[in-house]
This record gives sequence, C-alpha cells and structure tokens, in this order.
Amino acid sequence: MLKIEQVRLDNPEQDEWVALLDAYASDPMGGGEGLAPSVRQRLAAAMADVPGAVVLLARYEGNGVGVATAFMGFSTFAARPLLNVHDLAVLDGWRGRGVGSALLARLEEIARFRGCCKMTLEVLANNHVAQGAYRKCGFAPYELQPSAGVAQFWQKKLD
Repeated sequence: MLKIEQVRLDNPEQDEWVALLDAYASDPMGGGEGLAPSVRQRLAAAMADVPGAVVLLARYEGNGVGVATAFMGFSTFAARPLLNVHDLAVLDGWRGRGVGSALLARLEEIARFRGCCKMTLEVLANNHVAQGAYRKCGFAPYELQPSAGVAQFWQKKLD
C-alpha cells in the first residue's frame, strides 16, 4: 500500500529524501546530473531552516518511490499565501501508478489547511507526460488574459 509521509528533517529519513532528489536530478527531466556531494551533505540541514517548507516521501512497503518538496509563497493579487511545488519526482519504475497524484493530493491538503489561495509549479515544455498528470490533478498553464499569453518561468543564476 502506498503511504505519503511528511519528512522530519532532523530524522534519518532525510537521507532517503536526499537520495530520491539525487535520483531526480540524475534523470534527464531533472537536469541529467546528480546532486553535488556538498549539496547532498548540507541539504537537509539547510531545508530545516526554511520556514513553511514541506517535504513528502511516497513509500510503498517501506521503500521510497517518490518525493515532493514545496515552499510557501504569497499572492499579492489575493493577499493570501500560496504553495509552490518545487520538486515532484517519482522513481522511473513507479511512474504511471498514481504516486505523483497522491503526493500532489497531500500537498493540496496541506495548502488548504494553511489557507493558501493556490498551488503553483513549473514543468518543462517538452515534458508532456508530467503536463498530462498535472492537468489531471487540476493544474493549468498560468495566464492573466489570453491575449497576453501564458506566463513563463525564468531564472537568473547568482553563482
């Protein structure tokens, strides 16, 4: 049976969470390179210092098969908090079995409990499988007005 558990970052299960994130980072949709050893070493402690962070593990028969990491944000247009899904990953052999949907459903419960107005996430333009899964869970591309087009996620690396 699939279980979704919230990770306590001061607990040994943090090692499993970091290992699953490393597997995600190694996947082509996660960038194709694993986490740097220095990141693996400091990630759990650094996350423990992030207010409102949510880390979930999906387990099947005690083994980690998926992970979700989310952070609180704020919508100025709604004057309410939001929950941004930063990482959602399911091990290759477990994709298509509802693991990602279960993780998103648990994140939605948490978001509703916290009074969030919405959940946000980013997805690569060519990751059509993930886009289909997100649509099934109620997500859609973000636009204020159709004439303005769909919002894009941009970044500027600082180091």
